[in-house]
Amino acid sequence: MTRRDRSTTRRRTAWRAGLTVVLAATLAVTGTSPANADTVRDLQYWLADYGYTQAWTMSRGEGVKVAIIDTGVNGDVAELRGVVVGGTDASGIGSPDGQTPVGEESEHGTMVASLLAGRGTGEGNGVIGVAPDADLLTASVAFGQDSGSSKTNDEQIAEAVRWAVDNGADVINMSLTRNTRDWPESWDDAFLHAYANDVVVVAAAGNRGSGTSEVGAPATIPGVLTVAGVDRDQNASFDASSQGITIAVSAPSEDLVGVLPDGGYVQWSGTSAAAPLVSGLVALVRAEFPELDAANVINRVIRTADPKGEEVPSPLYGYGIIDPVAALTAEVEAVEANPLGSLEEWIRVHRRADLPEAETADGQDAQEVVPIADPPPPRSESAKTLLPTPWTLAYITVPLSLVAGFGTLAALLGIGATRHIRRTERIRAQ
Repeated sequence: MTRRDRSTTRRRTAWRAGLTVVLAATLAVTGTSPANADTVRDLQYWLADYGYTQAWTMSRGEGVKVAIIDTGVNGDVAELRGVVVGGTDASGIGSPDGQTPVGEESEHGTMVASLLAGRGTGEGNGVIGVAPDADLLTASVAFGQDSGSSKTNDEQIAEAVRWAVDNGADVINMSLTRNTRDWPESWDDAFLHAYANDVVVVAAAGNRGSGTSEVGAPATIPGVLTVAGVDRDQNASFDASSQGITIAVSAPSEDLVGVLPDGGYVQWSGTSAAAPLVSGLVALVRAEFPELDAANVINRVIRTADPKGEEVPSPLYGYGIIDPVAALTAEVEAVEANPLGSLEEWIRVHRRADLPEAETADGQDAQEVVPIADPPPPRSESAKTLLPTPWTLAYITVPLSLVAGFGTLAALLGIGATRHIRRTERIRAQ
């Protein structure tokens, strides 16, 4: 894995080659030129292209608390001063306030936080998040076998989720993946605690480019708002996204700009960058509609997404690409339960000790979750006509091959006979 390469300018900029799958579900990109505080705003195409700037006339996320469960958020960088209002360290190796980045990829949490609630560095400068008036909570965790923490990754996540809920989080952002569809039972209690306290949990789907071909936990947990990624043309990103039946919505996941703990800037790609854009949208909705519970906030986000002509939910886009303006203005019918499923019901069916693992409570075989193969690259109509079919093989290709073969043989025999006759005539003439 390539380490980041920093320039020697006063405000150093890193163009990263990648972050770990477990932490970021993030894919490397290459930068064209260094990004400075006065130019990064120009790189934030998603603000105008997706309608966030228009949405800010209605809501900027004021009064909403979003918890970032990640490697820690440095609240001292210019864009995040005054944004972090509370924190903890679940790893045991960071500072108690969760603002000391921990682990090998310690920059990650600050990058995520800046995309969500950064407030810039001045008039039109620096990174501004999609919910610039939201408050942040940070719960630092350290991932990997050699993180230095005495706790497992699973233990840290469960502890961080509970802390976030108990400290007033309205939204929890998890730009990470366990890289497996299943999750430990300790997460059952933690996520049920979040749902019972009306918290929206947002998670990254992961990236093919980082080895995540299908969605993994926590993005597979029922009720979680799972985020896939799209490219600049709003097509499903091949490398900077994943796919699966639990995807809820899609958001930009390529060429996003974030802030590093040292105040520098980084351009990166992946669903770990797409997730905070959706968490920020949830914050805008919660601020605009404070009477809505978590289920109806989620429902508003997914029902106003653009399905791109796909049947929903689709394994590539979920219910579609987010539309912040529509999420704040459209008429959406109320729901009684989370449209993304019930973790409580899942536990009742799948954690029962008195039933075989492959059976449901009704005694019927449970439907196996089968990974969906990556879609083939698009092929033009003209290319399709060149591909053989059984009919063309039987009635065109094979007969033509036989004719061509016999024709070639006849031509060779004719040439040989002609040469023989000419040679004989020359001998007689002599």
